[in-house]
Amino acid sequence: MPRQSIEIDSFTHLNPIPTATRIGPLIESSIIPPYNAGVRELPTTIEEQIANLFLHMGNALNQAGASWEHMLKVTFFVVDPSDAKAALNDPWVEVFPDPESRPSRHTMAVLDDGPVKISCVFTAYVEGQTCRS
Repeated sequence: MPRQSIEIDSFTHLNPIPTATRIGPLIESSIIPPYNAGVRELPTTIEEQIANLFLHMGNALNQAGASWEHMLKVTFFVVDPSDAKAALNDPWVEVFPDPESRPSRHTMAVLDDGPVKISCVFTAYVEGQTCRS
């Protein structure tokens, strides 16, 4: 199965790595930072940074021929886990409203990274569709 690099308009890495990679039904992201769409600027609040993460994840899923229903797991890397966990719950439930069908979620504490309060990686699985070009 050929590997497909997934790139999105709302965020690109400076290093030569894609936003995500798809091989067959498996989609794995690179680190997704909370930059504002299309620029390398960070909002100041955790809520705004989380909104940007969900925007970038949704765009990557769409570009890979997937949707939120294909999400298996999201790992969030946060400076302050207590601050982030509470802020994550509302957008999480908005995107995944069915408590019987939500992906796994893990929140890991990381060292202070300046203005970046949160970032993430995800894994999704989607059979029978191909990547969008």
